[in-house]
Amino acid sequence: MAKLLSEAETNPGEESDRRRVRSFVLRAGRVTEGQKRALSELWPVFGLVECGDQLDLAALFGNSHPVIMEIGFGNGDATWQMAASQPQENFLAVEVHKPGVGHLLLKLEEHGLSNVRIACEDAVELLDKRIPAASLAGVRIYFPDPWPKKRHHKRRIVQAPFIGLLAEKMQIGGILHLATDWAPYAEHILEVMHNCQSFENLSPGGGPVSKPAWRPATKYEQRGERLGHGVFDLVFRRIA
Repeated sequence: MAKLLSEAETNPGEESDRRRVRSFVLRAGRVTEGQKRALSELWPVFGLVECGDQLDLAALFGNSHPVIMEIGFGNGDATWQMAASQPQENFLAVEVHKPGVGHLLLKLEEHGLSNVRIACEDAVELLDKRIPAASLAGVRIYFPDPWPKKRHHKRRIVQAPFIGLLAEKMQIGGILHLATDWAPYAEHILEVMHNCQSFENLSPGGGPVSKPAWRPATKYEQRGERLGHGVFDLVFRRIA
């Protein structure tokens, strides 16, 4: 497998080593008392324990329903709404920011949802090391950081090696759904996907599609709309 999103970093007096450029930056955020309670009491129910073992998704969810991975769920409002409206699908939701994880845990408890599991870790490492090949029925990535400055483009999660990794982990016929409110990022995604033979664009014109019914509005989408940004939904199908 190609090395994922890596660059060289040299330290004085040490040999140059290789490290992966992450698509996120861990930022400080206030965790409310309710979220602290959720992280303590509800994480053992819904949370994924970090370890090196490959996941048994049927055992994790207690059934063999299709599994959809959502990468970077923010505060989780779209996640719980999708889970509530699609009870015959399981959602593996990934987010590194603790306040968002705590918020989603509270919503799962409030709405009595059992078809969500949460990973608070790097989604790329989780995919690479713990997700079985051809096991995901879908992947959803909504409003990832567009890293608009040119020198930061290497931090964008949608890169050819990452899409290749998704292709390994998704079932034939699985749906990859991305959404962004940053037009240059939408163009970047379309270029990357056009050069990947493992997916086909479900737009007849080869561009964005109308917003699918399964995607609720997100906080980042609403903020982008207030700023006058367009919203671009990009949907692809995994093919042989």
